[in-house]
Amino acid sequence: MIHEIISLLYTVTKTSIGLTMIKSMTAYAGTEKQFPFGRLALEIRSVNHRYLDIHPHLPEDFRALEPAIRERLADALQRGKIDINLRFHPQGTTVTGGLKLNQELATALLDIHEQLEKLSGQQQDPSLLTLMRWPDLLLEETGDMQPIYAAALKMLDEVLVELVAARQREGEKIEQMIIERLDGIDTWVHNVSGWLPEIREKLRQRLTEKVTAFAQQSLDPGRLEQEIAILAQKMDVDEELDRLGAHISEARHILQRNEAVGRRLDFLMQEFNRESNTLGSKSVDEKTSKASVELKVLIEQMREQIQNVE
Repeated sequence: MIHEIISLLYTVTKTSIGLTMIKSMTAYAGTEKQFPFGRLALEIRSVNHRYLDIHPHLPEDFRALEPAIRERLADALQRGKIDINLRFHPQGTTVTGGLKLNQELATALLDIHEQLEKLSGQQQDPSLLTLMRWPDLLLEETGDMQPIYAAALKMLDEVLVELVAARQREGEKIEQMIIERLDGIDTWVHNVSGWLPEIREKLRQRLTEKVTAFAQQSLDPGRLEQEIAILAQKMDVDEELDRLGAHISEARHILQRNEAVGRRLDFLMQEFNRESNTLGSKSVDEKTSKASVELKVLIEQMREQIQNVE
């Protein structure tokens, strides 16, 4: 009950001071609009990645927009593999302006055809279909693309707002899950701390029995000291519990940062794992062994979700 109250106070305090929640790297946003010059469709898909990895998929006529698109994405996002797809369906020939004959090239080709007739002594009508296949004979006239570029970039800004909001919503769910797991770890740490006096008393009894048995058997004093040292070491898990408590506090602190915290949390999960493994290796009691297993389950659940945190 106490841990639930602490978690509630933590959430309320964080919300009241207006801190930004963590963001997920997995999200989708898109839109499609009709303009006088045609229809534009834009969508952005984001998945987890160690760095910001941008992949624009643009029509050839929109390649000039790639630097501006990359700049906008870099300003809005910090991590993730980003696929942006832009599709354009022009309205008639408003944009392309249609096809135009390269008259200079056509005249030159016909002159060459006439010269070949004279040199060969043969007359043959030029094949218009063959001439039309000649490279650059037909030129595509391009209209003013600036209004289209402006519309595409405005759509990009709108979709980016939706994408960030989607990453934010997913991040809130991940954060709540992390807080719940941190509360669970905190509970197990407190439980183990409460069990330690009883566990240590049992170990002392076992140690006394071993000392008595060794004394009766007249065993090597060095062996006796070694057994005592091993048992004494297994009795000491205070350091691991303290570090787990410190990691819990650090994780809560990281969640309050107004920045990308995925890497920090991922590194912290390694530290959590290290302490829970050590606690398990030192376990001489069924309850502490179970606590170690439960800690590993909670930590792994956090680690899986943190892989998606920006």
